[in-house]
Amino acid sequence: MFFLKKAYCRVFQIGFRAVLPVLPYREPEIIRSCADLGPVLEKEHARTVLVVTDRGIVENGLTAPLEAALHDAGVNYAVYDKTQPNPTVDQVEEALELYHRRQCTAIIAIGGGSSMDCAKAVGARVAYPNKPLSRMKGVLRVLKATPPIITIPTTAGTGSEVTLAAVITDGNEHHKYAIMSFPLIPHYAVLDARLTYTLPPHLTSTTGMDALTHAVEAYIGRSTTKQTRELALDATKLIFGNIQRAYKHGDDHEARENMLHAAYKAGIAFSMSYVGYVHAIAHSLGGQYGVPHGLANAVILPYVLEAYGEAAHKKLHQLGVAAGVSAATDSDAEGATKFIAAIKELNASMNIPEKISGIKRDDIAHLVHTAEREANPLYPVPKLMTEHELATLYEEIADWNE
Repeated sequence: MFFLKKAYCRVFQIGFRAVLPVLPYREPEIIRSCADLGPVLEKEHARTVLVVTDRGIVENGLTAPLEAALHDAGVNYAVYDKTQPNPTVDQVEEALELYHRRQCTAIIAIGGGSSMDCAKAVGARVAYPNKPLSRMKGVLRVLKATPPIITIPTTAGTGSEVTLAAVITDGNEHHKYAIMSFPLIPHYAVLDARLTYTLPPHLTSTTGMDALTHAVEAYIGRSTTKQTRELALDATKLIFGNIQRAYKHGDDHEARENMLHAAYKAGIAFSMSYVGYVHAIAHSLGGQYGVPHGLANAVILPYVLEAYGEAAHKKLHQLGVAAGVSAATDSDAEGATKFIAAIKELNASMNIPEKISGIKRDDIAHLVHTAEREANPLYPVPKLMTEHELATLYEEIADWNE
């Protein structure tokens, strides 16, 4: 039975890779500062916009440059600041109601990936007023144009400012799912490193490792292109060269800017080449227990890379060379081992735990089913894993001694 499933997944992935060149990928137009938004909003005829964010962003004053820019441009705005980590269907519906009540015509997300996911989902619901989010999950379920979406990341990691995905949690079912469609790619992205200065160290580390996970999974998968491979290698090099500086010195402008661009490059790479089991497992933990996505990816990444074994050695070696932790003269196995060890050391240096707390043994079968359903047949992983292998991974990452 597993052989038949494996064959089906690989045929599906080959077909998907074959059509990659003709799919309507696009990149957002990059804006350097909130102060430059006036002409953009005028071009989009946006007189009232919905700002999607979270309470922490507002309380830390990070929306102030945006609000000043909107005021100077004579643009009215409504603020939805109830977004939580792992945004839910209910939050999207609340924000949608505010969008319609204030007669908005554009959406601006400011914050981390959760705010951007929420904003994209609101855009999808504007495009499909009679279609619930549950019927949009999966690939290419949103085909109509959304209102203009502008993203302003205050973290450097999720890449959501450039991706076609919005990850939403069904709070009733404790299930996390992705909506992946080209109209969800934001139209504009404001990349201003100054907005990331106050990001706390623990979020700097986990969101940065989230970006590394995007780069790594995009690179080692079987649906890469020359462009995505180059972007993933560039992102990996930037992250290894800058994440610890940004973690230790939040106002290091060069490090912060490099991390923003690393997240952006990794975002493009995984949008086109997709991710793998790290994300599938992380999403299951986020949906079931609310584990923050960046933290989950950071912890899970080395375990999954080791589980791939020799199927990923060659590409992991290449990533290790780009990161400066492996030598070109190493064997593929040696280079891969050094790269995985360097990821573990990077986590440890930034106080990221080796295990995830809160996982219940009785939930593992359900978690495996959720992750397997997400990953297959779409994710072009180096090695397809059985449910038993996935269950073993959950057992390895679980902190049974908590």
